Amino acid sequence: MQKPAATVTPNTWEFLRDPMIKPTGFREYDARWRFPEEINLPGMTALGLGLGTQMRRRGIEPVIAVGNDYRDYSLSIKLAVIQGLMRAGIQVKDIGPALSPMAYFAQFHLDVPAVAMITASHNPNGWTGVKMGFDRPLTHGPDEMGELRDIVLNGDWEEAAGGSYEFVDGVKEAYLDDLVGDFKMSRPLKVVCATGNGTASAFAPELFRRLGVEVVESHNELDYTFPNYNPNPEAMEMLHDMSASVKASGADMALGFDGDGDRCGVVDDEGEEIFADKVGVIMARDLSKLYPNSTFVADVKSTGLFASDPELQKNGVTADYWKTGHSHMKRRVKEIGALAGFEKSGHYFLAEPVGRGYDCGMRVAVEICKLMDRNPEMSMSDLRKALPKTWSTPTMSPYCADTEKYDVLERLVQKLVAKADAGDTFAGRAIKEVVTVNGARVILDNGSWGLVRASSNTPNLVVVCESSESEAEMRAIFADIDAVIRTEELVGDYDQTI
Repeated sequence: MQKPAATVTPNTWEFLRDPMIKPTGFREYDARWRFPEEINLPGMTALGLGLGTQMRRRGIEPVIAVGNDYRDYSLSIKLAVIQGLMRAGIQVKDIGPALSPMAYFAQFHLDVPAVAMITASHNPNGWTGVKMGFDRPLTHGPDEMGELRDIVLNGDWEEAAGGSYEFVDGVKEAYLDDLVGDFKMSRPLKVVCATGNGTASAFAPELFRRLGVEVVESHNELDYTFPNYNPNPEAMEMLHDMSASVKASGADMALGFDGDGDRCGVVDDEGEEIFADKVGVIMARDLSKLYPNSTFVADVKSTGLFASDPELQKNGVTADYWKTGHSHMKRRVKEIGALAGFEKSGHYFLAEPVGRGYDCGMRVAVEICKLMDRNPEMSMSDLRKALPKTWSTPTMSPYCADTEKYDVLERLVQKLVAKADAGDTFAGRAIKEVVTVNGARVILDNGSWGLVRASSNTPNLVVVCESSESEAEMRAIFADIDAVIRTEELVGDYDQTI
């Protein structure tokens, strides 16, 4: 197989024979491309060859679990990747259609070291990609992705004997058994189950019923055209639909899942959307009663309550703010021995003894049901209202090309740090510090903050703001951070705003 060539274009002889791979598809912690505009099937075979070569060079046992999400083109892409893995001498365990966390579970269930999950995650149809890892429960981070990118783009792969294929049935059933265990609800609970017609439709309704939960179905028919909305519980379109379902059915809450089931979104019994970082604080309050003096990791987009909430402080919690991204967060939770990690996008990383450390929307749903069972006198809105009041924006994403966004971000960070150094104010308040572990989180003297970072998955910047004082201050923070962003001509319009 030739190394990828920039000259290969769709609808040519070469397109069916030679790898075409857009380099920007190799991201910080997984790989994503538009298919077939940015990668073709021979390109996916080259990726499999590269991944198999990487395994062998790192001394990983040459066995891998492989799954695919529910999109009409994912199976063909998986088979192309499998062909490359087998040519690299890897023994493939094909678990069939799956959620990403089911594929991670398969590493433990089948006792194999590696995983490759074919999924575009929450990206709209037309996207594809691979989430992969060698060190369970971790997935590739920037170092591993950089190494893989160089192997693939340089054609530096090595074919080897010993490759094989086996279809492994029954992993879905084992995954659900593992999630449910012997737990059964002792209080009545009625839940809107929102899956946006994505892969979670094949899992979540059955999971809830096995827990003893009354299910209100919401777009639970598998349909890879996504006729209602793209399944993404961070998007307001899905959250608003979940809210309407709660109000129409009188449910106790709605739980919604993204296209590959590794994220969970929550709407309470009053139809209020609870952003995932606030759900994380609710869960952290509950878990820290069971496991005092725990450490929780939160990503830099998340609320400041993990550090300031009096209930968490009373339970001896240590808060650790870290880089956004499922690979970064999983690694950080494992490295510092945290009980859990919470990301504003809806990824939650529940470690032993609660979970296995990988992000699993189904595990989160189970733990929220258990939380409600432990607090039979409380509604989800009661738990929300018990938190200290803050005002926060949704995650907003102004356009910025993949080839430009990191350079643009570097300049924005420099400008924001310069404003702090010059003693400038934000929203009329003094800037306490600018945290630059992942973009720039501008923290004010009252704990309110605004963040700008680069999206690792799409051609966007990411902007989030939170005020501990008022909605007006939140909007003022956004206005000031947006004014700095607007100094960069390469930044386009927002996908949504406040």
